[in-house]
Amino acid sequence: MNHLLRAAAALLVPAFALCAMPAQAQETFRVGFVNPDRVLREAQPAKAAQAKLEAEFTKRDKDLQAQGAELKAASERFEREAPTLSDTQRAQRQRQLIEQDREFQRKRREFQEDLNARKNEELQAVYERANRVVKQVAEAEKYDAILQEAIYINPKHDITDKVIKALNASGPTGSPAPGGTNGK
Repeated sequence: MNHLLRAAAALLVPAFALCAMPAQAQETFRVGFVNPDRVLREAQPAKAAQAKLEAEFTKRDKDLQAQGAELKAASERFEREAPTLSDTQRAQRQRQLIEQDREFQRKRREFQEDLNARKNEELQAVYERANRVVKQVAEAEKYDAILQEAIYINPKHDITDKVIKALNASGPTGSPAPGGTNGK
């Protein structure tokens, strides 16, 4: 029984200490949450960046697809004609196909590297703008911390919609929209 009283007293002392704290120390810690994936899917600047990338790389992608189709057709033609070709002709066409395939693979790698580099540039710009907007929202609404990843977050702490609205109001290039605020 004596142990039970000591345990109860041990629990009550911290509770009384909390009640005795000054009002300043009892101030609440405000935490918000932003879903960066939603921002990249739904915010106008992110959509504008995606459209810009598509416009920039669509022609090259179509050219590569056409070149790949030509290479496949040449390879199939070679397979059909190989039995009727002389050894010299067969070897020469085989070397040509290997060289065409090597060139195609090189162009495809370059395309992918260029696309990834540009995508990273565009995403970085969107992330920087989004981070500025998150900071503005956090300061305006007096948040102490904003998280981007969490196992669970109560929806009342999710400020993603506010961030998306502020980004959209700043326009796709960061200049203020009519009647909006700048995202910088």
